[in-house]
Amino acid sequence: MRVFFFLFILTLSQGILAQNKQLLYNFDDLPQTLLLNPGAETNFDMHLGLPLLSQIHLSAGSSGVNMYDIFREDGGSINDRIRKTLHKLSKNDFFTVNQQLEIFSIGWRDQRRRYYTAGIYQEFDAFVYFPKDPAVLAYEGNKNYIGRNFDFSDAAFTAEVLNVFHLGFTNYYSEDLNYGFRGKIYSGIFNAHSVDNTGIFRTELSPEGPNLYRHYMSQVDILINTAGWDELTDSDATNRQLMASFLKKAFLGGNIGLGLDAGFTWYPSDQYRVTASLLDIGFMRQTKNVENYRYYGDYQTDGIELLFPGTREYWDEWEDNLDKNLKDETLTNSYTTWRPVKFNASVDFGFSENAEPCNCYRPMGRRRYFNHLGAQFFAVKRPRGLNFATTLYYDKTFNNNFRGKITYTADSYSFSNIGLLFSARLSNFNVYLAADNLLDYTNLAKAQNASVQLGVQLMFSRE
Repeated sequence: MRVFFFLFILTLSQGILAQNKQLLYNFDDLPQTLLLNPGAETNFDMHLGLPLLSQIHLSAGSSGVNMYDIFREDGGSINDRIRKTLHKLSKNDFFTVNQQLEIFSIGWRDQRRRYYTAGIYQEFDAFVYFPKDPAVLAYEGNKNYIGRNFDFSDAAFTAEVLNVFHLGFTNYYSEDLNYGFRGKIYSGIFNAHSVDNTGIFRTELSPEGPNLYRHYMSQVDILINTAGWDELTDSDATNRQLMASFLKKAFLGGNIGLGLDAGFTWYPSDQYRVTASLLDIGFMRQTKNVENYRYYGDYQTDGIELLFPGTREYWDEWEDNLDKNLKDETLTNSYTTWRPVKFNASVDFGFSENAEPCNCYRPMGRRRYFNHLGAQFFAVKRPRGLNFATTLYYDKTFNNNFRGKITYTADSYSFSNIGLLFSARLSNFNVYLAADNLLDYTNLAKAQNASVQLGVQLMFSRE
């Protein structure tokens, strides 16, 4: 059972594909660049994403463990490796999974050279902190931890599935400056949210008491908020009913939220470019299909002689006493969740001027370069603070049809993340493929994060 307990956590981390979209940032050949910076420069005048194919993104990661840590063949015991990994992780280590699917997108430029965008995309985002103290208590018990507090606040997670409807514009302010904004309406499908939990479990020696040990559960207050969960677990619902409910909530029939993106591009000179953006400054108001599970209270006992008793009678007695002293409630209170705000900033240097004729309409009218070197900084707000990533990149334009980008990223997952992006434009069709953490693809068991992105768009430029 110990192995299966830890496998549940590792499943979240196994190179499933980390939220890492640095590859697309500043890549002005792609409409997806505008999703990362609504103030980005574009070198086309209209785009149309192929439904369900214009952007497919999968990413996942673990900040502190991978499958190789557990299953490597080193002659030792798997239980020893699990125990070592368990103690290596801290409560601030995390597991994350992110998926995006663009359903529809379109963009066009007006006569004043402003570029407008509109679209819909579906997103799944899950973020789980490693519950260090509860995990140690569940795996090893309390026999070797007399006098130690096990803190339930270590447990925290967020998860949501939603559709995002967006409309934005990029304004050509001058030859040196672009800025843009994008408004968003979030249509919630499912949400689970549990942060700011409290409480401790403690065992102390009590030689003068009725038994040798005394157990305490103090200031316990654990709350798990959910919206849409009850429908997913309805055993009487048919597949058709579940699909109808899913589509209704996906298209503004469920919980609603609002958000804003903002960004800019600034050229201090022809060769230097500075960009920054803030994404998902927004919230969701969870009011429909809400179920909240709360467990709270205080409990003290020295009436059980065994530590985690092995007989059913002792267990039933302890469970009955817990039920009498700790309250278990299911509520339907509305709650508000905040979207994970993301920040991007970069500095870019272009060299090897491209003097070839270009059939694309560049509103900022600047010189073009075959090569770009740059650095990007990324941060995302999570319940216990910011997670950071820093990326260095080399961007190469081969000709008007082919372009590539290679990146090196240092983040919470690793310091050896190499990524590659390739884009090909054939007539009005543009295809791109991006992947990171390439060094671990020969042995995915060692990967602590990975991401894959691909898409196909129609793009049009003025002659």
